Amino acid sequence: MDAPIREAIGDASWFVDARFGLFIHWGLYAMPARHEWVKSRARITDADYQRYFDHFDPDLYDPAAWARVAKDAGMKYFVITTKHHDGFCLWDSEHTDYKVTNTPYGKDLIRPMVEAFRAEGLRVGFYHSLIDWHHPEYPVDRVHPMRDDTESRAQSKQRDVGRYAEYLHAQVRELMSDFGQIDYLFPDFSFPGEDGKGRDDWQSESLVKMVRELQPQILVNGRLDLLDTSWGWDFRTPEQFAVREWPQMNGRRVLWETCQTFSGSWGYHRDEATWKSVAQLVRVLVDTVSKGGNLLLNVGPTARGEFAERALNRLGAIGEWMRGHDRSVYGCTRAPAGFETPTDCRLTYNPTTKRLYVHVFAWPVGQLYLDGLAGKVRYAQLLNDGSEIPFVAPSSHQASLDRVAEGSLVLKLPVRRPDVPVPVIELFLE
Repeated sequence: MDAPIREAIGDASWFVDARFGLFIHWGLYAMPARHEWVKSRARITDADYQRYFDHFDPDLYDPAAWARVAKDAGMKYFVITTKHHDGFCLWDSEHTDYKVTNTPYGKDLIRPMVEAFRAEGLRVGFYHSLIDWHHPEYPVDRVHPMRDDTESRAQSKQRDVGRYAEYLHAQVRELMSDFGQIDYLFPDFSFPGEDGKGRDDWQSESLVKMVRELQPQILVNGRLDLLDTSWGWDFRTPEQFAVREWPQMNGRRVLWETCQTFSGSWGYHRDEATWKSVAQLVRVLVDTVSKGGNLLLNVGPTARGEFAERALNRLGAIGEWMRGHDRSVYGCTRAPAGFETPTDCRLTYNPTTKRLYVHVFAWPVGQLYLDGLAGKVRYAQLLNDGSEIPFVAPSSHQASLDRVAEGSLVLKLPVRRPDVPVPVIELFLE
């Protein structure tokens, strides 16, 4: 029997129906173009990092174009990095000078983005870094760019993380108050323990309570170091890996979303070459939905404000697949207990329409066995073109030679694999 599902505090109804969202990592790190953690990895000082601030001018930025690309890809919500770990803010915050309106670009990036995506019908999410390598009161820790600098370590002892937390809370309050309804918050991230930071440093309890007061419907991820509370989080966020089964905590299945990149970097990385194929990306989406989760797929725009061509190509191809197969994704979840997944396939299920979807990762020769579905299927078709897929009970010859389970069904497949990244068979259940 399936474990019960933990209820979210915020409104999760749209989230479990949407299943597919766009993550956007954008900031000064698009200029060095070699990973959003470049300041930490290369141990760059504030003085040396300043050249990116002094020259940041995304003159080709067109948020309406971004929103159209996301919608056409089949995405239902987006999440933008309002501030990443380098501390640079993409909106006109009242609480800092380290913001986009003081760069050569000189204009708020977030407000027109929110308006553009809302106009295309997408829900709005904000990523906001708990970490801040630029703030003068943020103590040097084990991931700070100046962690190996003796003088910086010594000076850091005079810093007051409580004063930094006041700044953090003030900016989050601003984001929750000035941009209308915000559906989703991705605070990132806690790393408690030796030379790290956690709930006490962020004052997480008062932070999340303030967020829920300002945006009662909002969904908040589990990165505030409050997983032991019933109210401090709504969903879990496995990052850059595929879970083997629906994640659970304390015997209950949890709301979850995996965040993934096209390659190995979240921010724009000009020379990164390990980009996933369209088929791989569609499989990640399908595999996630088959385990009851969402996929948040990331784009790192360029320093001039565009999505790189290889990102556009993949998003366009995913959108073409979604155009013919989105009903195997939207509103779908894991198949009910007792529905066995065939080899090299994934099952998704829509509990409202009572349709089962077989996503075929490796196309078999001639037939596909579905255990336990005899007498339960009214009609079957390929989803890409609506062509019928006949089905029969296995012959006694098949059953005797191939150890076919009692109650199995045999789908009679065309020899040629449909020319789509992942073929899907739609089963209308009795």
